[in-house]
Amino acid sequence: MQHEQPTGPLSTTLDLRRLIMRLVAVVVAMFFFGFALVPLYDLFCDVTGLNGKTNSTAFIPATELVDTSRNVTVQFVATNNEGMPWEFRPEIFKLSVHPGEEIETTFFARNPQRMTMVAQAIPSVSPGRAAAYFHKTECFCFNQQVLEAGGTVDMPLRFIVDRDLPASVNTITLSYTLFDVTADQSEQVLSAASVSMASSVNTATL
Repeated sequence: MQHEQPTGPLSTTLDLRRLIMRLVAVVVAMFFFGFALVPLYDLFCDVTGLNGKTNSTAFIPATELVDTSRNVTVQFVATNNEGMPWEFRPEIFKLSVHPGEEIETTFFARNPQRMTMVAQAIPSVSPGRAAAYFHKTECFCFNQQVLEAGGTVDMPLRFIVDRDLPASVNTITLSYTLFDVTADQSEQVLSAASVSMASSVNTATL
């Protein structure tokens, strides 16, 4: 014996209930998935070093003791962004440092082009969780670097590895990517010149 499917208003009500239950299930699933993304994202950052942002301004160190009982290896990596022709490298590729100790090193850059160029270095730290414990007191990445054709420069870097660096972190990799921002600088100069000319015209007509 076959059962007849409900029709009319009753059928519409049942369909609406099913739709509402499905929508509620989707919302609940999305809610829990959002929470799951946080630890997954943190794990991804730790493994890849992405989002290992360091301070973009000079760190002012407080008076603290150097932890001579511990050594941390700091590695330096220099890469050029696509289309950046400069020669760019660290003078020293690896250092062993004590937490709390201020360290100074340099990076070398050379502009092989026949024109003046402007560069901007962007730093990152790996593993990502170490970024909060890596303090730069002086860095060439704080400012854009201008080099004339064939020019060279030794760019200083001073840093402190925090004494509170987790004990599980024994090696830190500081990477710099060098970008060519010459075109951006030219646009800013042209924009400033346009504003200056407009201001001069307005002043002359008064």
